[in-house]
Amino acid sequence: MTAFAADWINLLLRWAHMIAGIAWIGTSFYFIALDLSLRRAKDAPAGVAGTAWEVHGGGFYRVEKYAVAPPSLPAHLTWFRWEAYLTWMTGFALLVVQFHLDAEAWLVDPAVMPLDTWQAVAISIASLAAGWLAYDAICRSRAGANAVVLACVVFALVVFATWGYTRVFSARGALVHAGALIGTLMAFNVFAVIIPNQKKAVAALLSGEAPDPRLGAVARQRSVHNTYLTLPVLLLMVSGHYPMLTGHPHAWLLVALIIVGGGCARHFLVHHEVGTPFASIAWTLPVTAAALAVSVWLTAPAPLDANATRGQRVSDVEVLGITDAHCASCHARQPTHPAFKVAPKNVVLETTGDLRRYASLIDLHTVRTRTMPLGNETGMTDAERSRLGAWLAAQPR
Repeated sequence: MTAFAADWINLLLRWAHMIAGIAWIGTSFYFIALDLSLRRAKDAPAGVAGTAWEVHGGGFYRVEKYAVAPPSLPAHLTWFRWEAYLTWMTGFALLVVQFHLDAEAWLVDPAVMPLDTWQAVAISIASLAAGWLAYDAICRSRAGANAVVLACVVFALVVFATWGYTRVFSARGALVHAGALIGTLMAFNVFAVIIPNQKKAVAALLSGEAPDPRLGAVARQRSVHNTYLTLPVLLLMVSGHYPMLTGHPHAWLLVALIIVGGGCARHFLVHHEVGTPFASIAWTLPVTAAALAVSVWLTAPAPLDANATRGQRVSDVEVLGITDAHCASCHARQPTHPAFKVAPKNVVLETTGDLRRYASLIDLHTVRTRTMPLGNETGMTDAERSRLGAWLAAQPR
């Protein structure tokens, strides 16, 4: 596959993934907010658990929710499922195109774990399947009966999985897989639990039987999980663009903070939208702010050791030799790396002028956070990073 074709496939998959994800997130948040806004009316028909009045687009809507199911099956019933299915399908296809087909560049880091391509891909797929099986088993266990206990156990599962990914994959691959794992849990909640339970309720109605109320309760539990995981997964799926996250030595801790902060933000947004008293949800704001503050503090670049660079005299010739060996295969006007047709982000590093122009980026990504070269494919040494940092420090600002 040519780099040009790969770029177009990648772009179209990302676009499709975004479209499906926006539709899924929208319906998910809407129905949870709708559920919270329901009020029991005195004149409600038998079986109706609550009613909500809404206004949107110049019109008024009256929505009713049945505690279990209506007495008879409506003539027209709208199902919300393909948004979730397509989000996962396009996301997995993107994972294959971006990380599996070019695993040596994006997924494998020999400094973390020397893996063959097939091994990395096998671990990637198996971990997603194992994560779902573990999560589903936890939800069906005794822990699933207590919302707080269940939330804590699932939180621990995701953080532990992220820790494991950082011990196996490259920096970018690890956090993207943490996001892919959460996305898998969410999508399979819909595919394996929510929709099957709804189908069982419909089958019971068609056969003239009363549906089991537990089917709806379990489906709602998984829907609530999905909305709490939505904001964290969105950030994790774009984390690859931010080496301050992916390159952190304790990235698993950042993921824990992202889940806590994102979950609290979701709680505030949904409850505030439906009119929950501010006093009862205000606690989420300082928790979200604290999670963000700790994340910023943890990811702050370490100051350069002045003693390490003091007295080092690095010539232009030497620094160009370093960048030619470790940067120019990707960051060139005509890249030689098979994964790139043009330089990533159009950052070209072939001359001293180029290095001065992008000095702050090179200092952050290569010298301080050490997230470049990608996956350290070229085996850049600490000594070379130090020499590069010394040359950058000596340049006029």
